[in-house]
Amino acid sequence: MSSLTKEQYIELAVGAETCAIRIEEIHEIIKMLSITDIPFSRNEVKGVINLRGKVVCVMSLRNLLGMTDEPYTRNTRIIVVNYREEFIGLIVDKVNKVTTYTEIHPPAGGHSRSREAVFHGMGQREEQLVGILKLEEILGG
Repeated sequence: MSSLTKEQYIELAVGAETCAIRIEEIHEIIKMLSITDIPFSRNEVKGVINLRGKVVCVMSLRNLLGMTDEPYTRNTRIIVVNYREEFIGLIVDKVNKVTTYTEIHPPAGGHSRSREAVFHGMGQREEQLVGILKLEEILGG
């Protein structure tokens, strides 16, 4: 899998977890905005924002990964991703940095809807392993 090692990723924090998203899947990263509620939507859908005239659905990455909500802080960000020709905002607790990984390991396990199913694989840099999120699994589920 050496071809993946040159790809860049945005490392982010969700609760105590550190994960990453491929940089080419990201449209932009913005500070928290006021979110307009959508009545009767699923719990992980927090509402919509107006991003320079475009209506963007915003979802909680915490909820999508099975975590409970926490109050937003000054580090909270919305990562706007390109997903199926649309922009979707993912609320994360913190954006850490842009990075590359020396190795990418395939995800552990093989259960269809297990927690591992949300990862493309594990990025490794020195001793740290970081789960690389698979957007189609998280958002398409």
